[in-house]
Amino acid sequence: MTATHTRFISLVFMAAVAVNAQQASDSSSLTIGQAVEQALQNYPGIRVTQEQMNAAAAGIRLARTAYLPRAEGLLQANRATRNTYYGLLLPQTIIPSVDGVPAHNFGSVWDSGVGLLVTWQPFDFGLRHAAVLTATAAEEQAHAAVSKTRHDISVATADAFLTLIAAQQTAEAAHAAVESWQVLLKSIHALVNAQLRPGADESRVQAELALAQTQEAQADQAIEVARATLAQFTGVSSPAVQAGKLLTQLPREEPQSPPNLAANPAAAQQNATVALERSRLQELERTYYPQFTLGGTASARGTGLELNGHRLGGWNGLAPTVPNLGVGLTVTFPFTDRFALREQKAAQAANLRAAQAQFEVIAKNLQSQFDAALATLHGARRVAQITPAEVAAAQTAFDEARARYQSGLAPVDDLAQAQRVLVSARIDDALGRLNVWRALLELDAARGNVQPFLDEVSR
Repeated sequence: MTATHTRFISLVFMAAVAVNAQQASDSSSLTIGQAVEQALQNYPGIRVTQEQMNAAAAGIRLARTAYLPRAEGLLQANRATRNTYYGLLLPQTIIPSVDGVPAHNFGSVWDSGVGLLVTWQPFDFGLRHAAVLTATAAEEQAHAAVSKTRHDISVATADAFLTLIAAQQTAEAAHAAVESWQVLLKSIHALVNAQLRPGADESRVQAELALAQTQEAQADQAIEVARATLAQFTGVSSPAVQAGKLLTQLPREEPQSPPNLAANPAAAQQNATVALERSRLQELERTYYPQFTLGGTASARGTGLELNGHRLGGWNGLAPTVPNLGVGLTVTFPFTDRFALREQKAAQAANLRAAQAQFEVIAKNLQSQFDAALATLHGARRVAQITPAEVAAAQTAFDEARARYQSGLAPVDDLAQAQRVLVSARIDDALGRLNVWRALLELDAARGNVQPFLDEVSR
């Protein structure tokens, strides 16, 4: 086998390895749609709002239990003295009540009791229904919070994705500038050694090279910061990204309709907050009514003391022996709660007005965000159409400046200025199309749904 054949086979093998490596890299990198999907699956903030929604759903079930009867049971056994007296005690929980005739005897006997009390409110002037409506409004607010969180995470992830690509494009332009200055430095170094150019020219190019290397380092830093931000949302360590058509094509031009506030998760969440505050106010309005409670009791008592004060002794009284049954209707009315309730209703009414005002603020902000994004989209399209010509003109100017410098017809300042303009034009061209896509993302974010943006990118 000849040396030429050997070199040819080696080149083919190296090309195949490079193609396979590129394919492996592409398969392990994320598209913008995949990044958003990963974020919606992995970001902890979404799980927080989902659990809050589950808690709100449990709150509805809790409010509905108020319609059920309430049953309480009691079983007690004790051994104590039975000294009693005539007189009055205000309601309290310290001194135990003692049944029997007045006596002064420190002998103790057994006492026991068992009982069951069932209570139920047959009607409540809509109080329990208002409580259920409040709990339902809280669940709807929690559901709206989940939707808003998912929307915010989708927008933030897509924005972080675009930021990472923009940082990579800026870094590529910075790398190209460093390589160009290094080539120029070698060329000028040769001219200086041949005493065809002054040494100041070489120093000037070295300074420009150092500045370009500084910009290159800053661009690399921006890549790592953007990558860390994207990793925070996706849960993927050091994610690689596929730009796809973001760097090669522009989105289609379509008429942009005004945003529908009802479809925006931020407005929907605030609207749910308004509904919740209104439900709380209505619930307060149902509290200043009489409460009717039906009650039924079954009980039994046992004691080791006879009516004449004689103690039976032994185990007498340890088990209940005397039963009792009873039913009744209790009506309670909180007369003095009126003053506190009036202030509570005033505070809740203020909360309702504040929530309504906040909804108006959100509506105005969304409209302003949409208008700004629409203006940015139109401006970014114009810039993206101009930048290719800007790069071509800057490249021509740089080539001419380098030729004039090498011929001794122009100073090194003209060459340095032409190089800076070329680098700036390349960055503008790289970011021009990305800025159009970013403006489209902001537009759909104001509408409250980024799925059309993702569909346009993947189309």
